[in-house]
Amino acid sequence: MCQFVARLIGIMQLVLGKTFLTCDHTTASDQYFQASFKTHHEKLYGKSIHLKMIACDGAVVLLQAQPFFSCNLDIILCMYYRIITGKATMEGLLSYHITLLPKSPDEKCQITLQETVYINTKHHGRTQGDDAKCHLLSYVVESQISSEELAQRKMTKSKEMVLVADIPIPKDNAKDGAAKVTCMTWAPNNAKFAVCTVDRVVLLYDEQGERRDKFSTKPADSKYGKKSYVVKSMAFSPDSTKIGIAQTDNIIFVYKIGQEWGDKKVICNKFVQTSAVTCLLWPAEHSIVFGLTEGKIRVANTKTNKSSTIYGTESYVISLTSNVSGKGILSGHADGTVVRYFFDDEGSGESQGKLLIHPCPPYALAWGANSIIVAGCDKKVVAYDREGHVLQTFDYSRDRLEKEFTVAATSPSGQSVVLGSFDRLRVFNWCPRRSAWDEASPKEIPNLYTITALAWKKDGSRLCAGTLCGGVEQFDCCLRRSIYKNKFEMTYVGLSQVIVKNLSTGTRVVLKSHYGYEIEEVKILGKERYLVAHTSNTLLLGDLASNKLSEVAWQGSGGNEKFFFENEAVCMVFNAGELTLVEYGNNEILGSVRTEFMNPHLTSVRLNDRRQKGVEENKKLAYLIDIKTIAILDLAGGYNLGTVSHDSKIDWLELNETGRKLLFRDKKLKLNLFDIESGVKTTVLSFCSYVQWVPGSDVVVAQNRGNLCVWYNIDSPERVTMFPLKGDIVDLERANGKTEVIVTEGVNTVSYTLDEGLIEFGTAIDDGDYYRATAFLETLEMCAETEAMWKTLSKLSLEARQLHIAERCFAALGDVSKIRFLNETNKIADSIAKEYGGDGTENYKVKARLAMLDKNFKLAEMYYMEQNAIDEVMEMYQELHMWDDCIAVAEAKGHPELDNLQRSYFAWLMETNQNEKAGEVKESEGDYVGAVNLYLKAGLPAKAAWLAMSRDDLLASSDIINRIATALIKGEFYERAGDLFERIRNNQRALECYRTGNAFRKETSLHSPRLIFATHTAVELARLAFPSEVVKLEEVWGDYLVQQKQMDAAINHYIESGCSSKAVEAAIGARQWKKALHIVELQEDRSLDMSYLKIAQHYASIQEFELAVKCMSQEEVSALYISRAKELEKEGKYNEAERLFATVNEPDLAITMYKKNKMYDDMIRLVGRHHRNLLQETHIHLAKELEADGRFQEAEYHYIEGQDWKAAVNMYAHGDMWEEAYRVSKNHGATSAHKQVAYLWAKSLGGEAAVKLLNKFGLLETAIDFAAENRSFEFAFELARLSMKQKIPQIHLKNAMFLEDEGKFIEAETEFIKAGKPKEAVLMYVHIQDWSGAQRVAEAHDPDSVADVLVGQAKFCFEQKDFQKAEAFLLRAQRPELAIKYYRDAEMWSDAIRICKDYLPNKLAVLQEEYEKEASRKGNRGVEGMVEQAQEWEQSCDYAQAVDCYLKVKDSSNVALQEKCWMKAAELAIKFLTRDKAVAVVQAVGPRLVQLRKYSTAAELYLNLDLIKEAVDAFIEGEEWNKAKRVAKELDPRLEGYVDQRYKEHLKNQGKVDSLVGVDVMAALDMYVERGQWEKCIDTASKQNFKILHKYVALYATHLIKENDAEKVLSLYMQHGVPANQQNFNIYKRMFLELMNLRDRDVAEAYRMWADLRDALHLLCENLTKSSEANSPAHEDFEQMLVVAHYYATRSAIKGTDQLSILAAKLSISLLRHTELIPADKAFYEAGLAAKAVGWDNMAFIFLNRFLDLADVEKREEIRDWVLTVSMDQRVEQVLPMDERGTYEASLVAAKTGIRSLPCVITGYPVLRNKIDFKKPGMAANKDDWNKFLMATKTTHSPECQDVLKFIAQWCGGLPSAGYSFQ
Repeated sequence: MCQFVARLIGIMQLVLGKTFLTCDHTTASDQYFQASFKTHHEKLYGKSIHLKMIACDGAVVLLQAQPFFSCNLDIILCMYYRIITGKATMEGLLSYHITLLPKSPDEKCQITLQETVYINTKHHGRTQGDDAKCHLLSYVVESQISSEELAQRKMTKSKEMVLVADIPIPKDNAKDGAAKVTCMTWAPNNAKFAVCTVDRVVLLYDEQGERRDKFSTKPADSKYGKKSYVVKSMAFSPDSTKIGIAQTDNIIFVYKIGQEWGDKKVICNKFVQTSAVTCLLWPAEHSIVFGLTEGKIRVANTKTNKSSTIYGTESYVISLTSNVSGKGILSGHADGTVVRYFFDDEGSGESQGKLLIHPCPPYALAWGANSIIVAGCDKKVVAYDREGHVLQTFDYSRDRLEKEFTVAATSPSGQSVVLGSFDRLRVFNWCPRRSAWDEASPKEIPNLYTITALAWKKDGSRLCAGTLCGGVEQFDCCLRRSIYKNKFEMTYVGLSQVIVKNLSTGTRVVLKSHYGYEIEEVKILGKERYLVAHTSNTLLLGDLASNKLSEVAWQGSGGNEKFFFENEAVCMVFNAGELTLVEYGNNEILGSVRTEFMNPHLTSVRLNDRRQKGVEENKKLAYLIDIKTIAILDLAGGYNLGTVSHDSKIDWLELNETGRKLLFRDKKLKLNLFDIESGVKTTVLSFCSYVQWVPGSDVVVAQNRGNLCVWYNIDSPERVTMFPLKGDIVDLERANGKTEVIVTEGVNTVSYTLDEGLIEFGTAIDDGDYYRATAFLETLEMCAETEAMWKTLSKLSLEARQLHIAERCFAALGDVSKIRFLNETNKIADSIAKEYGGDGTENYKVKARLAMLDKNFKLAEMYYMEQNAIDEVMEMYQELHMWDDCIAVAEAKGHPELDNLQRSYFAWLMETNQNEKAGEVKESEGDYVGAVNLYLKAGLPAKAAWLAMSRDDLLASSDIINRIATALIKGEFYERAGDLFERIRNNQRALECYRTGNAFRKETSLHSPRLIFATHTAVELARLAFPSEVVKLEEVWGDYLVQQKQMDAAINHYIESGCSSKAVEAAIGARQWKKALHIVELQEDRSLDMSYLKIAQHYASIQEFELAVKCMSQEEVSALYISRAKELEKEGKYNEAERLFATVNEPDLAITMYKKNKMYDDMIRLVGRHHRNLLQETHIHLAKELEADGRFQEAEYHYIEGQDWKAAVNMYAHGDMWEEAYRVSKNHGATSAHKQVAYLWAKSLGGEAAVKLLNKFGLLETAIDFAAENRSFEFAFELARLSMKQKIPQIHLKNAMFLEDEGKFIEAETEFIKAGKPKEAVLMYVHIQDWSGAQRVAEAHDPDSVADVLVGQAKFCFEQKDFQKAEAFLLRAQRPELAIKYYRDAEMWSDAIRICKDYLPNKLAVLQEEYEKEASRKGNRGVEGMVEQAQEWEQSCDYAQAVDCYLKVKDSSNVALQEKCWMKAAELAIKFLTRDKAVAVVQAVGPRLVQLRKYSTAAELYLNLDLIKEAVDAFIEGEEWNKAKRVAKELDPRLEGYVDQRYKEHLKNQGKVDSLVGVDVMAALDMYVERGQWEKCIDTASKQNFKILHKYVALYATHLIKENDAEKVLSLYMQHGVPANQQNFNIYKRMFLELMNLRDRDVAEAYRMWADLRDALHLLCENLTKSSEANSPAHEDFEQMLVVAHYYATRSAIKGTDQLSILAAKLSISLLRHTELIPADKAFYEAGLAAKAVGWDNMAFIFLNRFLDLADVEKREEIRDWVLTVSMDQRVEQVLPMDERGTYEASLVAAKTGIRSLPCVITGYPVLRNKIDFKKPGMAANKDDWNKFLMATKTTHSPECQDVLKFIAQWCGGLPSAGYSFQ
């Protein structure tokens, strides 16, 4: 550092005293500091200066200011010391800026500053070979912190931060003063932490913070000394075994530090650069990225020891960082530039290159997961998005305690960033929800000074901060920590990162979401080995043993997944019928399949379990599609390898380790092997109870009952080694070179050792190590298994072209020929290898010989022919005696020895007596006679005959024919001889030969490559030549077939020959009984009776009696069957006997048989089938018989089946078998039947036994109740006394009630009293009216019942009409309410009211009300009584009661009385009651009077109490409107409006609309609308304002549109105008569309309608132009409608003028432009007819053809014929005519240019050249069409045409000047 200062001092002398310096930990921005200096200079001295800035890495800022202060450098340094030690005041510009430096006072600093400084005047970087002396400033390095200050720092050190705790690393490297930590780094494996300070020594710590090692760095060149450089940065390699050191002496050293502490440190790489290295990263294996002071970013490859430039800039590299994945880098430069570069953008698509420019040098640079954070000397922290746009800014420039930011670090997850400054750490956390950074509380540590380095542990758990004074602070980063099952510690170091630590072993795993998702709960499953965690969108899995972690995309499933960890390489996840495979260490889902069978035994996964030669990725899955189908999938390729369909359910399956073979077992315990490559399935073992592949091999071990089965070579499943077992296999172990099968034999465990050599053979084969396989086989004795292995090895070694091994294999197998052949081949290969190198197997000779060995001679030929070795090919074929192929090659190549070959071939054939082949050669040469001779010589007369029959010249030679025929007959080739004779037309001899040779049938016709002969069989020939012989031949044919045992075939031939008996015999012999029966039935000859008998006996023997019956009479059948059935009965074959009885309809005999043999079940079955009505009776009968025999169980069954369970219960009860009786009653009886049986059982036992029994069944209390109910009181008392004494009173009570029913009242009284129910005794006496007895018992035992006795007596007296006595009894009993009730029931109301008034006055009102109701119910008689009562109340001055009584008078038959009483009530109320009560009475009477139509009377009553409103309502009800108005006007003017409103409503309700008009016009109009009186409505509305008129016009128009009367709507608006109301737009549009849909309106007579529509729309558009809707979409729509209406009106006008038909046609065609408004079918129809009318057939055809596509059937019939006729007419071109634009003449838009022309106002056609313009812009006409129209109008004086011109004048702003005028 001091050297930098010295160099910079030299540079300052070169820049004329106008230079200052700054450092990276104070003020890092040249612009910022320079601007500050200039500003203060101008303030102090009033003039500006020009300075140059040099940025350096040091601890001081020196300002060379001689021009201003007249002092040298030494004075400035002394001044600096005085200022920072507080010995000088802050004066002047220099003092102000020097105070920005950190203050580290020390005496030694002053001495150093006073020493002489020698200047190096060269470049500020290190210059090698420079001899200039340089005395360096060394105060920074040599200073030390005092012990007091260090103690103070420890006391003031803070313990809190977002980072949880402070774990200080021992500060054995801390110095007094500035001894800053220049760099530090954590190893990727989290086990090592490296720190480097200014003394250039790297200190190594473990993760607990204990120093374990250290080493010194080296300079690039030792001659400059060990202090000639500074270590700027360092980084561990990805494998944590190396450290890269970046030094300012232009070099990077890579030190290998080893895996263990104390390993020797050696330099393994060094990279010399052209300038100082400022920063360094090691993101990937072999690749170190670093930055230089000259602005370049380079990469060094530790493998090649070379470095290269990635990109270069013009500015000093001050910072370097990477993204979370390490595949992208950011570099920060002194000019504020930040550059991004990707080694792999991972599909993000983000840009590379210059990303942003920060306002100050980005010394603190961090790249988070979602954002980039930059900070520097301006005290601002700026967050940028991925494309360099400012995302957030945190401004601390106004915080006077904050200093510049010097360094930044990103957490491993990229979710947090920490920035260091002076005494402070600031923490920022990314908030995914807001997509923004949140600032946490800063970590402030007094006296920490400037933070110079930060390093975050790779697992995110620790953050280390290095300081300017050499201290290192370590912070624990933890969001939360938990203990899992007391075995694992979970430390959440971030939302997306968790550290899982095994507390027993201390091992740790970092579980991290690569996508930055928050990790939810972490679980440890699978024998505490596997990690499972969820995020919102992913699933994390990990293997703690192998430290392999995976993160795969996973949609939330509510935690319903099931995880299976049986396979160490892959996790199987089953969820909702889907199996997902995740390979540990892979972040992609390996595979996913649908299956419902998720069981580890039903799924097998193999992932590179055993490496194979030539196979990189071997990942296979076998699983169940359904319970009987296995699918095998290649997970690497993603395709299906095969499907195995089985016929039974599969319960186990497993692939071998290479994934080539599949073992599976089914529910029938059959073990099957499936070869995936060949698709062959083989059953290898039955009754398999255990099966397993031997690990590391393809050997199979299984158990079959008592045998241990081992397949050492599974390719030969039939070769199995078996050992007897006494137990069951439980496990298979392979370790230490041994494979043992563990078997349990009882309590002992026995192991069987397998042959390891045989196992190793299979492994060697799979590994492709055939030499090792041979060595293993050499040690084995030859046996079946060994032989199979030699064969396998021979095949594989040949395929691999390891010929020496193959030769050894065939030697072991004893295949001498292959040994000799391979030996020769090996010699050839060895000689070639010796001569040319290699192994010689690629030579064509060797390849051809191997093809020969494989019998692939064509391949061998190809190898030879490729080398043009024709002679060798021919020699090969000659050695193999394949002369045909040899000659073919010679012919193909034109070999000169071809003739000699052919002669040699023929000679060889003759020598070897191959006469047949020689004959073929002769035949091919055309020597047919010689060929025949050779065929005959070879003993092949049939082949000679064939040749003769194919050649007419041979047939002509009788000698040849006779020789051939003789040879054929001699050889007994009679059929071929017959063919030959037939060919020469000797039919007699041919027939004889056919007959002799039994050639009755010929399977195929004779054929050859050249000819086909139609030859016959003997029968066919006889039919042609000898018809009389046909029948005989058929019989002979049948006899021959019988001899050949072909009975089936003989039958038809016998039938053809008429030999029925033989046909029947043949059918019987062929066991075709139905056919025999059919033949017999067709014969009338009785000679076939024996055949009948045979057939009948056959069918009887097979019990097909229906067919047997056909051959016998009914009596014979019955007798036969019954006798046979009895025989079967004797033999004990009852079922067969039953069938026979049933066949002859004798079921009773079968029933008797079963009964006699006591086979009651079968007997019952037959009774149920044939006599169902007797079934129940039969069961009962059998049950009684069985009961008599003592067979109670069987009897019970039949009683139950006979539905008489009670008889079964009685049977068991009589036999004292109560348990069985109880069981039957419980199982078959009613709900409580078993309780009754239990009761009877207990009763039979009595005493304690009965109690125990009933307690057992839980029926004790029920039994007591039952006994009491059934009057067995003694038994009930017995049970109660023994067990439930509390039940005794209940029994007494029931006994008393029984005695009462029996009339024994005295005994009943006693029992009632014993039961504690004396009241019941009293009631008993009351019931029998024994009042004295009742009184006695009540007084003695129940005084409370005395009153009840008196009440009873009173009731009796009332019934006897003795009212006084009854009243006295009730009053004695203090029950006056009963006296009132009895009087009221007797309608003695006066006595009732008397008693009530005397004894119950509070109930008098209720009683009075009841009396009134009763009176009203009784009608007149009741009303009169009520009036009398009211009068009595009135006389007694009880006016309130009188009023109530009068009001209650209601008699519809006497209205006058009602009115009188109500008026009396009102009168009394008004006179004598309070106003409130009077008002209530009047309000009650008033409505009643109104109801009686006494309106005036009611009103007067209301007026008496000033109830004005009610009085008015009364007059209104009576429709006395004048009185109502007068009362309202005089007494309450506020009610006048109310009366008027009611009057309006009255008129409205009465329908008096005309009267209502004068009162409420709007209401009257609404009534007109409701009544449908539209004319009156519109007429009345027209007299109102415009708005009201058009409201009802719109309503009327809507009504008319619904009635489909659009024309009337049009006339309506023509009459009343067309306002531009937006509410009416839909009405106008609907009216327009309805008019467009009208039929037959394209005639002259329709002009007025179209003109009105046109005028209405024109008026509407003018109104719209003046309104706010001008130029709106609606306005444009109506303008289009106006154009269409104008065209229609113009066309109708023109239709009346014949000379303008062309214009009419053009208008119709122009209307096609508006099919969005006009029905398309109508437009095309009218256009087509118009074009047709003027002779434009081409357009007419196209328009009408389109019409046919659109129109309905009715219209189609009218046009189809014409269109078909024109389509056949070649003269009509079916194209539209074009104009000079190359466009259809009626189109406004030019197809080529897109220019739109104006439509003609007359025809709608485009206006092109000769046009007439109107005053209104956009209006024009074709001159010719305009003149035609004007001329026609002038000549015809058509009023319609004149009207059109008048409209055009209005529409277009006037007519052209050259036009005509009409009066």
